[in-house]
Amino acid sequence: MLPHFLVIGCRGQVGWELMRTLQPLGRVIGVDFPEVDLARPESLRPCLDEVRPQAIVNAAAYTAVDRAESEPEAARRLNALAPGFLAEEARRRGAWLVHFSTDYVFDGAARRPYTEDVPPNPLSTYGRTKAEGDAAVQQVGGRHLIFRLCWVYGGRGQNFLRTMLRLATTRDELHVVNDQHGCPTWSRLIAEATAQALAQALRAPEPDTLAGVYHLACDGVATWFEFARAIWESVPAEARRAARVTPIATADYPTPARRPAWSVLDCGKLERVFGLRLPHWRTALRLVLETPVEGFETLALKP
Repeated sequence: MLPHFLVIGCRGQVGWELMRTLQPLGRVIGVDFPEVDLARPESLRPCLDEVRPQAIVNAAAYTAVDRAESEPEAARRLNALAPGFLAEEARRRGAWLVHFSTDYVFDGAARRPYTEDVPPNPLSTYGRTKAEGDAAVQQVGGRHLIFRLCWVYGGRGQNFLRTMLRLATTRDELHVVNDQHGCPTWSRLIAEATAQALAQALRAPEPDTLAGVYHLACDGVATWFEFARAIWESVPAEARRAARVTPIATADYPTPARRPAWSVLDCGKLERVFGLRLPHWRTALRLVLETPVEGFETLALKP
């Protein structure tokens, strides 16, 4: 009998991709708000009873980083309390839990890529609630894979790539922060790596040894300005309105939530354990631009 996978948050950036990458492994069932509400995680029990999944994949979260500063309890319910509930349900049912976390659990004070054993020290409500969620899953134990992600973007949904493409064709000039560093990562690559890691976990002779936290991001380092400039350069000159991309400092673009200045993740553990390594972020960006970008299908992007 093929394994059953329950993807929570199936209409989000990563969840939408997971619905496709998990298909070769078994039966995939996707749910999202309002059918289920992670603010009331007990609402998932009937679904879990019906699906009886071998793996619960939680791709849902409260991701409005700035709004979380004024809605801390809403962020905590989705990012901290719900993952703990899912971990309990997964352990009780003997299922794997795949949970996605973030680079924002770190304070950005380092100047070398963060490994999984560095203690979290978040600067924002979003980062703090995500760190609490990680801790809740680990405290429950059981079979779990926590993947910390960095600067997620893709061809659909609300993300930096689509925002920059829109602004490049509607604004005269782009001003983008140049003193925050991270690893831009395509949502499809995240989903593909997740599916491959989960396939290995499901057939491992000693699966419990694979449980834990893993960093999952593209290779290389970029600032938001460097990422934006690479996107801008992909737009044919005749389609651009913005004549240039100008670097600015974080202080010139104040936001309610503080961001880490250094969000680079060391993904060596993922490669050592699962043999998985994502390509350089520039290579990934070229791959994204070779596929249809929602809302920009008529724009002849340069790969």
